[in-house]
Amino acid sequence: MISNRKKIGIVATIPLPLLIFMQPHIKMLAEQYDVTLITNGTEQELSSLLSDSVHLVTVNIAREIALWRDVVALFRLYFIFRRERFDVVHSLMPKTGLLGMLAAFAARVPHRIHTFTGQVWANKTGFARWGLKFLDKLIASCATDLLADSLSQRQFLIAEQVVNKSKIQVLGNGSICGVDTQRFRPNLVVREQLRSSLGISGDSIVYLFLGRLTRDKGIADLAQAFVSLADEVPDAHLLVVGPDESGMEAILQSILAKHAPQFHRVGFTHRPEDYMACADIFCLPSYREGFGSVIIEAAAVGVPAVASNIYGLTDAVSDGVTGILHQAKNIVEIKRALLSLTNDANKRVEMSHLARLRAHELFATDVVVAAMRNYYRVLLNQTTQRAQHE
Repeated sequence: MISNRKKIGIVATIPLPLLIFMQPHIKMLAEQYDVTLITNGTEQELSSLLSDSVHLVTVNIAREIALWRDVVALFRLYFIFRRERFDVVHSLMPKTGLLGMLAAFAARVPHRIHTFTGQVWANKTGFARWGLKFLDKLIASCATDLLADSLSQRQFLIAEQVVNKSKIQVLGNGSICGVDTQRFRPNLVVREQLRSSLGISGDSIVYLFLGRLTRDKGIADLAQAFVSLADEVPDAHLLVVGPDESGMEAILQSILAKHAPQFHRVGFTHRPEDYMACADIFCLPSYREGFGSVIIEAAAVGVPAVASNIYGLTDAVSDGVTGILHQAKNIVEIKRALLSLTNDANKRVEMSHLARLRAHELFATDVVVAAMRNYYRVLLNQTTQRAQHE
């Protein structure tokens, strides 16, 4: 028996973004459509997503540039798209965006969607900026429809003439999948237990950075601001959580050597919500972000943010309401913002309440998934209506 369900192919380099960002969307889409996940992963890794309506096709897509492997992956994707005759191909991440949209264009897939989640060229100059920007333009030209995960990122891409404004949308108020408000919420028991295990007293101020340790995240700037601040606030602690991807840990230890007892380092965690519950102020002094989902996760836990005033983060933080924005790379401004919240407990409490309220109202997972459901319904209904009139 031939199924009349529409067919969707979702392409990502590795399983992680499918599991972290797309899981609620995939489960929602599978209620009505047949979904195929195309990634460099195994059934075991993606077992939580697979079902009668969700299948896996493994394609060896390299994360970094690997010319021969990329050409092989491009042709493999093309033949998969021709064979499966998808109604929609939806790509995530720059590498799969390029290969996926090129292959889908060549295979004449009717709807080709790419989701932009930040531009690696945003803070680059010269040929590197031009070349990487050109690749994003190529992705945009091959796609029929585009999504950005924040309103300010959409405006940035339009202003940089990467995309046409009629072609790119934002789901709801932004974010890829929103925040799970049942998982990310205040937890006083965890707060006390984790602080005790780290040797931090209950009345100390804890600044939290949680994410990949890279230069572009501005973590060295945060460390320098903390060194300047720590002498004035002796009960302040800096908690840094996340994998070190570019040798930043040694740099942090060097910067913070004088205040080593106040510096706490934790690697990758499957429970970011616990460390957010432990914190008083969340810090993201990044140089580039598509949205900053981690900020709204912290907000849902009731933790106000101090973050860079850059596109993406201006959507995640309501300046002066749910946190404070500062100029990127400006250590003096970072320190000033941290001190402002450190020295005013009433302001922290008010921002905590407003941050949590905003996360629930604008960015709850249910809100974003509903927006994605409507997006696909409108997109595929257009195809059905055209077919009926032909």
